[in-house]
Amino acid sequence: MFINRPVTHGLALAVTAGAGALVLLTACGNGDGAMAGLVDTPSSSATSPSRQADTSFSDIDVMFARMMIEHHKQAVEMAELAETRARSPEVKDLAARIKAAQEPEIATMTGWLSEWGEPSASSGGEGHGMSPGMKGHGVPGMMSDEDMEELEAATGAEFDRMFLRMMIAHHGGAIEMSKMEQAQGATSRAKELAGTIENAQQAEIQEMQKLLDRL
Repeated sequence: MFINRPVTHGLALAVTAGAGALVLLTACGNGDGAMAGLVDTPSSSATSPSRQADTSFSDIDVMFARMMIEHHKQAVEMAELAETRARSPEVKDLAARIKAAQEPEIATMTGWLSEWGEPSASSGGEGHGMSPGMKGHGVPGMMSDEDMEELEAATGAEFDRMFLRMMIAHHGGAIEMSKMEQAQGATSRAKELAGTIENAQQAEIQEMQKLLDRL
């Protein structure tokens, strides 16, 4: 599926890191306990009076919103590259739809974090894809800086194939995070959005695979 060369080292690391993060997310059990290895103790509901007073969300919901915001931001960045670099009209159309769907979702999840009194991922000051409680853990499906630089340098048919391969892997990470939220999250709003993301991105993966097979 790759263009005239093996998978980039950065892309392989991104997929591996994503898988490792999901093991940490799901290996510790059900409910809030599943996040024990990822969420800092000071922010847990057991130690924060404000969290004790508001039981409508959990640490799982906060982690989902933080991770998915950073994940969506990178997808939007990739989609914006397609505006000037893609050759295929189908790839450009797909990228535009991804951007149109995910920007409002970023705004929605950012609003939740503000409502919950939780800092966003970007306000944590811990680097790309990182947030308070996430230090040392990758966001599933995220591309590395090297992958993004390679995508930015590509044009035409080369860009189209690279974009589709990377976005398929990227969507895979979002689907895994969405499944985790639906299984372990507390607030119906976040679980409903996770279901929407899973269904939409699974359909887009199928669409991208068909496009990739034709290029």
